[in-house]
Amino acid sequence: MINFDEEIKRFKPSLDVEQVEDAIVKSDLTDMTDIMMELIKQER
Repeated sequence: MINFDEEIKRFKPSLDVEQVEDAIVKSDLTDMTDIMMELIKQER
């Protein structure tokens, strides 16, 4: 049986849309465009 009091204690709300957008924008992710641009720079 589910102990709701324990579940409530462990509950962590998910990020709001704005917070998710900020987290994604602030993370430094390399995508294929970045890789291709770096390869082009190296060829010059």
